[in-house]
Amino acid sequence: MATVGYSTAQRITQPGVKAFLASPVKKLLINNRWVDARSGRTFEIVDPTTEDVLARAAEGDAADVDAAVDAARTAFEGPWGRLPVAERARYLLRFAAAIEANLDELAELESLNNGQTLATAKAMITEGAVGALHFYAGSAVSIHGETPATDESFFNYSLREPIGVCAGIIPWNVPIPMAVWKIAPALAAGNTVIIKPAEQTPLTAVRLGELLLETGIPDGVVNIVTGFGPGAGSAIAEHPGIDKVAFTGSTEVGRSILRASTGNLKRVTLELGGKSPNVVFADANMAAAVPTALAGFSLNSGQICAAGTRILVQRDAHDEFVETLTRYAGGLTLGDPLDPASDMGPLSSKEQFERVTGYLDVGKAEGARATTGGSPADGRGYFVEPTVFVDVDNDMRIAREEIFGPVVSVIPFTDENDAVLQGNDTSYGLAAAVWTNDLGRAHRVARRLKAGSVWVNNYYTNDLSLPFGGYKQSGVGREHGSNWYEHYTEVKSVYVKL
Repeated sequence: MATVGYSTAQRITQPGVKAFLASPVKKLLINNRWVDARSGRTFEIVDPTTEDVLARAAEGDAADVDAAVDAARTAFEGPWGRLPVAERARYLLRFAAAIEANLDELAELESLNNGQTLATAKAMITEGAVGALHFYAGSAVSIHGETPATDESFFNYSLREPIGVCAGIIPWNVPIPMAVWKIAPALAAGNTVIIKPAEQTPLTAVRLGELLLETGIPDGVVNIVTGFGPGAGSAIAEHPGIDKVAFTGSTEVGRSILRASTGNLKRVTLELGGKSPNVVFADANMAAAVPTALAGFSLNSGQICAAGTRILVQRDAHDEFVETLTRYAGGLTLGDPLDPASDMGPLSSKEQFERVTGYLDVGKAEGARATTGGSPADGRGYFVEPTVFVDVDNDMRIAREEIFGPVVSVIPFTDENDAVLQGNDTSYGLAAAVWTNDLGRAHRVARRLKAGSVWVNNYYTNDLSLPFGGYKQSGVGREHGSNWYEHYTEVKSVYVKL
């Protein structure tokens, strides 16, 4: 590990980041104004690399959510709800341009607050955030109803109309793309939105709010309420004035949001956890499969919902695969995520560090063996070594529960049926992958795996024109895809007597 022997302040290189952090308390954005929390409370935001305090943020709660809902409702019932689709698209494109113009600054701020390597942050902002804004700006015009064939004495049709006030509760693992994935479709469909960033990583959401104001977006269209899950998050889930909630995060929290939504039967889409099987057949191209499998559980320090944390390897290839993967994983450099030489940064928070290191102990106690890693790294920061566990079966906790860190279980299988049975033996169903040179097998296994996304001879490929979401306890509904607007609009049928 490359030791980080200096403070957060010494690591900052971008003038814009220095200027942003010079203001010690980050406020709430409500009705295009930066305001303190009604309670006056604030909370600390920590740099996971050095454990220094980066800043403080306003601790919003139910009273602040009430104010944000009032602002968003007024904006929706006002000009924004009637704004032509082309105008809404232009705001999204201006927002995309503002993000691109500030890419270096945003990436550094994301890295400081989240622990992502700078290269990862830039790629995710460019592909996940800017790309999503372009996608929704372009596809906003695709929102349409139907005109079915009817009796000639009638002209019947349906309309797609915005739902109203939407809320997005975003996770701490990839804050900027996740915020945009909630903002962009809501605005493209004509809704207004309230964003609640994770309490661990609110800084870039606040900075995105500043950039949104620079686009000239009308008052109340986008509101940002920082705070904790119990407080701001629960108030959003329960609020009778919010018409739809989109959440990305843990399955446990997703269940609580679903329960809370029954108060006013608000729409809910949930993108939740995963324990994705990465299935490698003996005939696969190992030169591609092994390094891609490494990225599948180590990218962003393993903190990705679709991470391939169960690698199922056909027995004939198992030992050689493990040997190569172990060598590759052991060669990764942990260190300051702002250092280009670092392959992995820290986990995003002390809480996550304790969770992941706890699972390392669980794995060993269950009888699994770490061929590399298996321990937290020495020194400051929330660093955990990339860990490859073998002698694992699908009944172990490390093979069944989402760890959300750079930890993978390699599990042998015999044939196609065994691969599918083990791959589907999970309460999750977010993603999966198949590695084989047999085209027929690739299609057969892809069909049989119960997952919302299946990659064949690749991993983490993302195409916004296809839907993203999960089977089973990995979620409810989908994001993106050609019919994305179904989750952000109501359908009205109109019957006209001629």
